[in-house]
Amino acid sequence: MAHVCDPTLVFRQLFEKVSSTYTYVLADANTREAIIIDPVIETVDRDIKVINDLNLKLLYAVNTHVHADHVTGSGQIKQKLPGVKSVIFDMNAKADIYIKEGDSLQFGSKKIEFLSTPGHTNGCVSIVCHTAKSVFTGDALLIRGCGRTDFQQGNSALLYDSVHSKIFTLPDDYVVFPAHDYTGQTNSSVGEEKKHNPRLSKAKEEFIKIMANLNLPYPAQIDRALPANLVCGIQN
Repeated sequence: MAHVCDPTLVFRQLFEKVSSTYTYVLADANTREAIIIDPVIETVDRDIKVINDLNLKLLYAVNTHVHADHVTGSGQIKQKLPGVKSVIFDMNAKADIYIKEGDSLQFGSKKIEFLSTPGHTNGCVSIVCHTAKSVFTGDALLIRGCGRTDFQQGNSALLYDSVHSKIFTLPDDYVVFPAHDYTGQTNSSVGEEKKHNPRLSKAKEEFIKIMANLNLPYPAQIDRALPANLVCGIQN
Protein backbone atom coordinates (compact mmCIF):
# COMPACT_ATOMS: atom_id res chain seq x y z
CA MET A 1 0.00 0.00 0.00
CA ALA A 2 1.24 3.48 -0.83
CA HIS A 3 2.04 5.80 2.07
CA VAL A 4 2.46 9.54 2.57
CA CYS A 5 4.89 11.31 4.87
CA ASP A 6 2.26 12.95 7.11
CA PRO A 7 1.54 10.65 10.10
CA THR A 8 -1.59 12.62 11.01
CA LEU A 9 -3.14 12.05 7.57
CA VAL A 10 -5.24 8.92 7.00
CA PHE A 11 -4.51 7.84 3.44
CA ARG A 12 -5.84 5.09 1.18
CA GLN A 13 -5.11 4.42 -2.48
CA LEU A 14 -7.84 2.25 -4.03
CA PHE A 15 -7.95 0.68 -7.50
CA GLU A 16 -10.70 0.00 -10.05
CA LYS A 17 -9.40 -2.59 -12.48
CA VAL A 18 -11.64 -2.15 -15.55
CA SER A 19 -10.58 1.47 -16.16
CA SER A 20 -7.32 1.18 -14.16
CA THR A 21 -8.45 4.14 -12.04
CA TYR A 22 -6.99 5.12 -8.69
CA THR A 23 -9.35 6.57 -6.08
CA TYR A 24 -7.85 8.31 -3.06
CA VAL A 25 -9.22 8.83 0.44
CA LEU A 26 -7.55 11.46 2.64
CA ALA A 27 -8.61 12.31 6.19
CA ASP A 28 -7.48 14.18 9.26
CA ALA A 29 -6.50 11.46 11.74
CA ASN A 30 -7.79 13.52 14.66
CA THR A 31 -11.13 14.96 13.46
CA ARG A 32 -11.75 12.05 10.99
CA GLU A 33 -13.03 14.53 8.38
CA ALA A 34 -12.25 13.19 4.90
CA ILE A 35 -12.27 13.77 1.16
CA ILE A 36 -12.35 11.29 -1.72
CA ILE A 37 -10.68 11.96 -5.08
CA ASP A 38 -11.89 10.40 -8.36
CA PRO A 39 -14.37 7.78 -7.12
CA VAL A 40 -15.68 5.24 -9.66
CA ILE A 41 -19.36 4.24 -9.76
CA GLU A 42 -18.65 0.49 -9.75
CA THR A 43 -16.61 0.70 -6.54
CA VAL A 44 -18.75 3.12 -4.49
CA ASP A 45 -19.83 0.43 -2.01
CA ARG A 46 -16.23 -0.62 -1.45
CA ASP A 47 -15.15 2.99 -0.92
CA ILE A 48 -17.97 3.70 1.54
CA LYS A 49 -17.07 0.54 3.47
CA VAL A 50 -13.48 1.77 3.79
CA ILE A 51 -14.74 5.16 4.98
CA ASN A 52 -17.06 3.56 7.53
CA ASP A 53 -14.47 1.01 8.71
CA LEU A 54 -12.03 3.85 9.39
CA ASN A 55 -14.74 5.88 11.16
CA LEU A 56 -14.38 8.79 8.75
CA LYS A 57 -16.81 11.62 8.01
CA LEU A 58 -16.71 12.27 4.28
CA LEU A 59 -17.12 15.95 3.40
CA TYR A 60 -16.16 16.19 -0.27
CA ALA A 61 -16.09 14.02 -3.40
CA VAL A 62 -13.62 15.64 -5.79
CA ASN A 63 -13.11 14.88 -9.48
CA THR A 64 -9.88 15.94 -11.14
CA HIS A 65 -11.77 16.38 -14.45
CA VAL A 66 -14.73 15.10 -16.46
CA HIS A 67 -13.52 11.57 -17.08
CA ALA A 68 -13.98 9.77 -20.39
CA ASP A 69 -12.97 6.27 -19.29
CA HIS A 70 -15.29 5.66 -16.34
CA VAL A 71 -18.43 7.03 -14.70
CA THR A 72 -17.76 8.98 -11.52
CA GLY A 73 -19.09 7.65 -8.23
CA SER A 74 -19.70 11.13 -6.81
CA GLY A 75 -23.45 11.16 -7.38
CA GLN A 76 -24.01 7.74 -5.82
CA ILE A 77 -21.80 8.66 -2.86
CA LYS A 78 -23.93 11.78 -2.29
CA GLN A 79 -27.08 9.63 -2.32
CA LYS A 80 -25.65 7.11 0.15
CA LEU A 81 -23.86 9.62 2.40
CA PRO A 82 -26.09 12.71 2.60
CA GLY A 83 -24.17 15.90 3.26
CA VAL A 84 -21.24 15.07 0.99
CA LYS A 85 -20.56 17.83 -1.56
CA SER A 86 -19.28 17.17 -5.07
CA VAL A 87 -16.39 19.30 -6.31
CA ILE A 88 -15.08 19.98 -9.83
CA PHE A 89 -13.28 22.66 -11.84
CA ASP A 90 -15.23 22.26 -15.10
CA MET A 91 -18.19 24.66 -15.11
CA ASN A 92 -19.95 22.50 -17.75
CA ALA A 93 -20.35 19.64 -15.28
CA LYS A 94 -22.87 19.46 -12.47
CA ALA A 95 -21.39 19.86 -8.97
CA ASP A 96 -22.06 21.47 -5.61
CA ILE A 97 -18.76 23.36 -5.50
CA TYR A 98 -16.82 24.78 -8.45
CA ILE A 99 -13.18 25.43 -7.68
CA LYS A 100 -10.66 27.56 -9.54
CA GLU A 101 -6.89 27.94 -9.66
CA GLY A 102 -5.44 28.51 -6.20
CA ASP A 103 -8.58 27.49 -4.29
CA SER A 104 -8.29 25.14 -1.33
CA LEU A 105 -10.51 22.79 0.65
CA GLN A 106 -10.19 22.15 4.37
CA PHE A 107 -10.94 18.87 6.13
CA GLY A 108 -10.09 19.02 9.81
CA SER A 109 -6.67 20.62 10.11
CA LYS A 110 -5.70 19.35 6.65
CA LYS A 111 -5.89 21.26 3.37
CA ILE A 112 -5.65 20.51 -0.32
CA GLU A 113 -4.89 23.15 -2.95
CA PHE A 114 -5.94 23.15 -6.60
CA LEU A 115 -3.74 23.82 -9.62
CA SER A 116 -5.35 24.26 -13.03
CA THR A 117 -3.55 21.82 -15.34
CA PRO A 118 -5.48 21.75 -18.65
CA GLY A 119 -4.40 19.96 -21.80
CA HIS A 120 -5.96 16.52 -21.38
CA THR A 121 -9.24 18.39 -20.92
CA ASN A 122 -9.89 22.08 -20.27
CA GLY A 123 -11.16 21.33 -16.77
CA CYS A 124 -8.26 19.26 -15.43
CA VAL A 125 -6.86 20.09 -12.00
CA SER A 126 -4.00 18.72 -9.96
CA ILE A 127 -4.44 18.59 -6.20
CA VAL A 128 -1.58 19.36 -3.83
CA CYS A 129 -1.38 18.33 -0.18
CA HIS A 130 1.75 20.09 1.09
CA THR A 131 1.79 18.44 4.54
CA ALA A 132 1.90 15.06 2.81
CA LYS A 133 4.36 16.27 0.14
CA SER A 134 1.99 14.82 -2.46
CA VAL A 135 0.30 15.85 -5.69
CA PHE A 136 -2.71 14.07 -7.18
CA THR A 137 -2.27 14.70 -10.88
CA GLY A 138 -5.42 13.23 -12.43
CA ASP A 139 -4.67 12.46 -16.09
CA ALA A 140 -2.33 15.42 -16.62
CA LEU A 141 0.71 13.46 -15.45
CA LEU A 142 0.86 9.67 -15.22
CA ILE A 143 3.76 7.50 -14.11
CA ARG A 144 6.12 7.68 -17.09
CA GLY A 145 3.26 9.00 -19.23
CA CYS A 146 0.41 11.49 -19.46
CA GLY A 147 -3.22 11.72 -20.47
CA ARG A 148 -4.05 11.63 -24.16
CA THR A 149 -4.79 14.85 -26.05
CA ASP A 150 -6.66 13.63 -29.14
CA PHE A 151 -10.25 14.22 -27.94
CA GLN A 152 -12.35 16.22 -25.44
CA GLN A 153 -10.55 19.61 -25.71
CA GLY A 154 -7.16 17.91 -25.79
CA ASN A 155 -4.22 20.21 -26.51
CA SER A 156 -0.67 18.83 -26.38
CA ALA A 157 1.09 22.20 -26.15
CA LEU A 158 -1.20 23.27 -23.31
CA LEU A 159 -0.68 19.98 -21.45
CA TYR A 160 3.10 20.34 -21.72
CA ASP A 161 2.96 23.89 -20.35
CA SER A 162 0.60 22.84 -17.54
CA VAL A 163 2.82 20.03 -16.32
CA HIS A 164 6.04 22.00 -16.59
CA SER A 165 4.76 25.21 -15.00
CA LYS A 166 2.50 23.76 -12.30
CA ILE A 167 3.62 20.21 -11.41
CA PHE A 168 7.31 20.19 -12.31
CA THR A 169 7.85 23.37 -10.26
CA LEU A 170 6.86 21.51 -7.07
CA PRO A 171 9.73 20.11 -4.98
CA ASP A 172 11.37 17.03 -6.51
CA ASP A 173 10.51 14.85 -3.51
CA TYR A 174 6.75 15.43 -3.80
CA VAL A 175 5.03 12.10 -4.47
CA VAL A 176 3.00 11.89 -7.69
CA PHE A 177 -0.29 10.01 -7.36
CA PRO A 178 -1.99 9.72 -10.78
CA ALA A 179 -5.61 8.94 -11.64
CA HIS A 180 -4.56 5.85 -13.60
CA ASP A 181 -1.79 3.35 -14.05
CA TYR A 182 -1.76 0.51 -16.55
CA THR A 183 1.48 -1.21 -15.51
CA GLY A 184 0.97 -1.95 -11.80
CA GLN A 185 2.84 1.08 -10.43
CA THR A 186 1.28 3.06 -7.59
CA ASN A 187 3.22 6.33 -7.42
CA SER A 188 6.23 8.26 -8.61
CA SER A 189 7.82 11.60 -7.71
CA VAL A 190 8.13 15.00 -9.33
CA GLY A 191 11.89 14.57 -9.66
CA GLU A 192 11.55 11.10 -11.20
CA GLU A 193 9.05 12.25 -13.80
CA LYS A 194 11.10 15.32 -14.74
CA LYS A 195 14.03 13.02 -15.42
CA HIS A 196 12.49 9.79 -16.69
CA ASN A 197 9.08 10.55 -18.21
CA PRO A 198 9.58 9.47 -21.85
CA ARG A 199 7.20 12.15 -23.11
CA LEU A 200 7.38 15.12 -20.78
CA SER A 201 11.16 15.09 -20.28
CA LYS A 202 11.51 15.97 -23.97
CA ALA A 203 11.45 19.40 -25.58
CA LYS A 204 7.98 20.80 -26.20
CA GLU A 205 8.10 20.36 -29.98
CA GLU A 206 9.11 16.71 -29.65
CA PHE A 207 6.37 16.13 -27.06
CA ILE A 208 3.75 17.51 -29.46
CA LYS A 209 5.00 15.15 -32.20
CA ILE A 210 4.91 12.15 -29.84
CA MET A 211 1.33 12.94 -28.80
CA ALA A 212 0.22 13.37 -32.42
CA ASN A 213 1.45 9.90 -33.34
CA LEU A 214 0.17 7.70 -30.49
CA ASN A 215 -2.62 6.22 -32.65
CA LEU A 216 -4.64 5.16 -29.61
CA PRO A 217 -8.00 3.36 -29.89
CA TYR A 218 -11.27 5.18 -29.20
CA PRO A 219 -11.88 5.11 -25.43
CA ALA A 220 -14.06 2.11 -24.63
CA GLN A 221 -16.38 3.86 -22.15
CA ILE A 222 -16.40 7.42 -23.49
CA ASP A 223 -19.93 7.36 -24.96
CA ARG A 224 -21.30 6.18 -21.62
CA ALA A 225 -18.97 8.14 -19.35
CA LEU A 226 -19.03 11.68 -20.70
CA PRO A 227 -22.80 12.30 -20.56
CA ALA A 228 -23.02 10.70 -17.12
CA ASN A 229 -20.07 12.61 -15.70
CA LEU A 230 -21.53 15.94 -16.77
CA VAL A 231 -24.38 15.20 -14.33
CA CYS A 232 -22.22 13.85 -11.47
CA GLY A 233 -22.69 10.23 -12.57
CA ILE A 234 -26.45 10.23 -11.95
CA GLN A 235 -28.71 9.96 -14.99
CA ASN A 236 -32.48 10.19 -14.60
